[in-house]
Amino acid sequence: MLTLLHGIVENWPIWLLSVLLIVAAIIDGWILKVPNWLTFPLVFAGWAASAYCGGFSGLAVSMAGTLVGLGLLLPAYAIGGMGAGDVKLMAGIGAWIGATATFYAFCVSAVIGGVIAVAMVLYRRRWHHHVLQFFQIVDEILAIRNPDALSAIAAERKSSMLLLPYGIPIALGTIAYFFWSGMLI
Repeated sequence: MLTLLHGIVENWPIWLLSVLLIVAAIIDGWILKVPNWLTFPLVFAGWAASAYCGGFSGLAVSMAGTLVGLGLLLPAYAIGGMGAGDVKLMAGIGAWIGATATFYAFCVSAVIGGVIAVAMVLYRRRWHHHVLQFFQIVDEILAIRNPDALSAIAAERKSSMLLLPYGIPIALGTIAYFFWSGMLI
């Protein structure tokens, strides 16, 4: 118990981020949106905390993490496959933990997101429909290569798609990465 308390005090930024990720996941699961009132302060507070704790070099690490967080999900957003709130949430994570840890948290989140997506499809017993839709989307990406056109096609297809509130895999994956890497204790 004392070790846990010491870990929380010592690693307060990671614990705070974990709580905010849980809040984001709950909201995203509820309304299919990660709100700006959560994401923007997350980014700005990450920059401020990093600058306060590490000076200019801390701020630089934080900004690099923000850019990595944005860069990892921005392509999916650009073609209509992801919400802007999810992208900003990943940028906020980067603002708190830097580029390398953000990349690893993203990787774990992507695996968890894939598992959840497959489970959702299997649960609804629409495997064939979604496999065909997946290959259609891949074919469109390879053939069209225009983010605006792909985004418009994705918007038209949205009503027939199974939507995954990606804030949930982001939260689960990031917190799992924190636990696995020893950042919580």
